[in-house]
Amino acid sequence: MAKTLILCDCLGSQELDRDRIESAGVACTRIHSALCTAEAGDAAGAIAAGDAIVACRQERARFEEIAEDAGVPAPGFVDLRDRAGWSDEAGEAGPKQAALVAEALLPAPPTRTADVPSEGRCLVLGRSAVALPAAERLSGPLAVTALVSDEPEDLDLPLDRGFEVVSGRLTAAAGALGGFRLRIDALRRIEPGGRGGFAFAAPRDGAETECDLILDLSGNAPLFPAPGKREGYLRADPGDPNAAAAAVFEAGQTVGTFEKPLYVRLEETLCAHSRAGKTGCTKCLDACPTGAVAPAGDHVAVDPMVCAGCGTCSALCPTGAISYDAPPPAALFKRIETLAAAYRAAGGAAPRLLVADGGFGAEMIALAARFGRGLPADVIPLELDAVAQFGHAEMLAALGAGFAAVDVLASPRSERDHLERELALAAAMGGGARLRLLDPADPDALSEALYGAPAAPPAADPVLPLGSRRQVARLAAKALNPAGDAVLPLPEGAPYGAVRVDTEACTLCLACVSLCPPGALADNPDRPQLRFQEDACVQCGLCQRTCPESAIALEPRLDLSDAAFAHRILNEEDPYECVECGKPFGVKSTVERIVAELAGKHSMFASEDASRMIRMCDDCRIASQYHSENNPFASGARPRVRTTDDYFSGRKDH
Repeated sequence: MAKTLILCDCLGSQELDRDRIESAGVACTRIHSALCTAEAGDAAGAIAAGDAIVACRQERARFEEIAEDAGVPAPGFVDLRDRAGWSDEAGEAGPKQAALVAEALLPAPPTRTADVPSEGRCLVLGRSAVALPAAERLSGPLAVTALVSDEPEDLDLPLDRGFEVVSGRLTAAAGALGGFRLRIDALRRIEPGGRGGFAFAAPRDGAETECDLILDLSGNAPLFPAPGKREGYLRADPGDPNAAAAAVFEAGQTVGTFEKPLYVRLEETLCAHSRAGKTGCTKCLDACPTGAVAPAGDHVAVDPMVCAGCGTCSALCPTGAISYDAPPPAALFKRIETLAAAYRAAGGAAPRLLVADGGFGAEMIALAARFGRGLPADVIPLELDAVAQFGHAEMLAALGAGFAAVDVLASPRSERDHLERELALAAAMGGGARLRLLDPADPDALSEALYGAPAAPPAADPVLPLGSRRQVARLAAKALNPAGDAVLPLPEGAPYGAVRVDTEACTLCLACVSLCPPGALADNPDRPQLRFQEDACVQCGLCQRTCPESAIALEPRLDLSDAAFAHRILNEEDPYECVECGKPFGVKSTVERIVAELAGKHSMFASEDASRMIRMCDDCRIASQYHSENNPFASGARPRVRTTDDYFSGRKDH
């Protein structure tokens, strides 16, 4: 059944281009003016018919109630008003409205989730004046332990045993909602017996325990990196009664079973973190704000319970070992391509993309629309859970799909260093000045930055962003650089580049080949040769760290020619021919150097016959050693096999 878009101009405050919107492949109702109030009956009829999309997100709860009353699934929603209707250029926004509707028609990929149970075991941290009242309020719905930081002799312990009170130092904390693991030193628990006030037992170190959530009212440094992204860790300033009360209320709601999205996928075999004890790529480890990524041997491991879904690791991973999964990269590329194609199909020419998150960014856009100039008609917003997942590959994909420019709207929680590095990399690969990181102080500043940008045509004929992130980045870069055989220098740390070998120092030991994770370095089974395929190189540095002769250097660059897909020879030598059978083996220069160092100079190779074995292949060396006079493998004469006749003849002799 075809989708039906229910239109409303919000009391005549916006212009909707019905004809251009229908070019996106959706049937539209007439344009209503008060769909959520006076014309709610029309909305109910359209929603009850099924497969409806409401062009309003402000009153989403209202329309979901209408669907529930009608006994049908909730409709879809698309925001045209804030993003395209309320604008100084609303009369020209028809192509953008069509693009936004086309994006809303795309099926949403399923999100993997895991159930996280929380039984309400709560640890309250802080001085007794703040922690004990908070613990008392939570002791009804939760199982509470208050860890107070006061000196034990200064405490006036409560006689109420509705919650536990302990004293000590929290020295280690790990985990997330439903699974915090804690270590406490100098732990002192209450002795509940005896007359008069309670007292503490003797302290002990190394106590370990678990809890489901932590309410931190200590005012000290946070227990975890990026504390606002650690689920189950609630932190408030003890000097702010309102903030503390809000945290206590939130803690009281954290009981039950919750769905935790599994934001990323990990393919361990692709990871270039380490080989043979040598560390290579650490991009995800260095960038993860929550500490969810940790080394695990030759690869990394991602703790899905700690991961907050910022997408930084996915955007930086050079091999695709970590990929964002909520949604996956292919779904994001499809959204980008759909927005650009639908804009052109509706009569637009050169759209610009504004990447924003669904919290801060969406609010900035909404406020700019309601109280200011709104967005220009050619600026199409792309809403993501976190802008950090929009890396250089996605930026290049947008330009390659037909966008004239890409602006990334940073939020207070954005990883700016990461975004700046990715913007610089995308600019070097062909994006140039078409890429910007916006950090406006207010909604009006956002509008001014967008209206003030000079108009420009798209950088390239549109290409389809298909394949892995690495493949899409290369495809888009090739489209953005008319000279298809160009070699582009890239910033330090870029995941593309060449390997340079000092042939004078290289001994062709091929240790680098055995440890290269993507197989960019290879040998030749028929002769001493080191080969290299540039397109596969991720610049992890393992070859450089492994080389015993320090003969390898990395050159970050992007070769857009087809030569990047072919193996080229970095170093080769003639093989040494066995002096016995003539079979080639080893590297000629290496064998000759060994002969020069050992023959006649080392006790094991003092004689001509012994030194000759250095110049033999493995088979001939073994044969020569076996038949030599002082064969270390030789043994005494083999005893004759004793038979039954020998046994009986021995008995006769006796």
